[in-house]
Amino acid sequence: MIDPCRYRGRFAPTPSGPLHLGSLLTALASWLQARRHGGCWLLRIDDLDQERCLPGMDSVILRQLETHALVWDESPRYQSRHLDEYADALERLRRLGGVYACRCTRQQLAVTARPGPDGPVYPGTCRIRALPEPGHALRLRVGDGEIAFVDGWQGEQTRCLDRDVGDFVVLRRDGVPGYQLACAIDEHAQGITEVVRGADLLGSTFQQLVIMDALQLRRPAYRHLPVLAGIDGRKLSKQNRAQPLVSSTAGENLWRCLDWLGQSPPSALRAAPAAELLRWGLAHWEASRVPAQTRITVDAPADGLA
Repeated sequence: MIDPCRYRGRFAPTPSGPLHLGSLLTALASWLQARRHGGCWLLRIDDLDQERCLPGMDSVILRQLETHALVWDESPRYQSRHLDEYADALERLRRLGGVYACRCTRQQLAVTARPGPDGPVYPGTCRIRALPEPGHALRLRVGDGEIAFVDGWQGEQTRCLDRDVGDFVVLRRDGVPGYQLACAIDEHAQGITEVVRGADLLGSTFQQLVIMDALQLRRPAYRHLPVLAGIDGRKLSKQNRAQPLVSSTAGENLWRCLDWLGQSPPSALRAAPAAELLRWGLAHWEASRVPAQTRITVDAPADGLA
C-alpha cells in the first residue's frame, strides 16, 4: 500500500546506453530531494522503445548507480512489463471520446506542423477524417483553453492547449504506447509525489498533465533542473555521444554535479569516496540554490566531457 503522504521521487533512464554526467546530475538531484524529505527514491526503466534499448544495458545502469552510492528503494519498474496498464488507460481515453487515428507521416508533419514553444505542434489534420484505428497512430485531442503548473525551479508555466501543445500521440503506428501516456500512468502507478528531471522535458509535462487530468489522476509536483550542454551548444546526451561515467572517479563525478547544482561542495572533498560526497550533499542540500535556468554550459564539447 502506497502512503500518499510520504514523498516519493524517481529516476527514469532509458537503457539505450550507459549513464553520463548529465544523467548523473538528474539522478543526484532527484535522490537528494527524496532523501532530504525522508522519502523513497524509485527507479523506472523506460524500455518501451525496444529498438533503442541495448541488451543488458539496464544492468549496466544499475551498476553505475551503485558505484555512485545512489541506492534505490523497491524493485525497478520496467515499462515493458506494464503494457496492460497502458492499454487500459488508452481504452479509458477512448471512452471519453478524445482519441482518433492519424495517418500523417513525419515528412508531412515537417511541412504542416506549427512552431510552438516546446517544438512542432500538430495542426489537427486528421481530427475529422474518422480513420480506422488499425495501421495508424492514435492521437489525443487536447481541446482549447490553457493548462498550467508551477515548477519548483522554473516557476509558473502556462500553455494554450490548441496553439502551444496540440493533439499528441498516445499509441504509435507500430502499436507501442506513446511516451507521454506511459509516463503519466507510471507516475500514478508508482505514487510519485514529485518529478525531478531535466528542463528539456518541461514541454512533455503539459501533455502528461492533459492525460492525468482526463483520467482524474493526482498530479505530482515538478522540478525541472538545467541540463548540461557543451561549449559547442549541444546537450550532453547519448545521441550526442556523451562520454559514459567513469566509475573510478565516482566521487569527483558527484562533486562536479553538486557544484553544478549550486551546492558549493568543499574542494577538499573532490577526491573523497562517493558515499562521503552523498553524506555531505544530503546534509547541505538546498533545493533553492539550484540555478533557475534551463541549461548549464560546461567547458568541453558535449562528446568530450568525462
